[in-house]
Amino acid sequence: MKYNLNVKHLFCPMSVIRLSEMIKKIKINDTIEILTTDTGVLHDISAWCKVHGHQVILVNQKTNEIIIFVEKTG
Repeated sequence: MKYNLNVKHLFCPMSVIRLSEMIKKIKINDTIEILTTDTGVLHDISAWCKVHGHQVILVNQKTNEIIIFVEKTG
């Protein structure tokens, strides 16, 4: 199942905190599509996923937003 997390106009660490809260509520192999405007998440979400055993499966950086797909793997 795919979930959406809109954290546009929020800055780290809020994007990672919201991801952490949501990922606790979903099942393994489910995906979260994160919409953000903060370029800091490009590093922060990848690092958080490595520490917590999840996987960034796609990053799409556009002019005014970034879309990141994270799969719950652990």
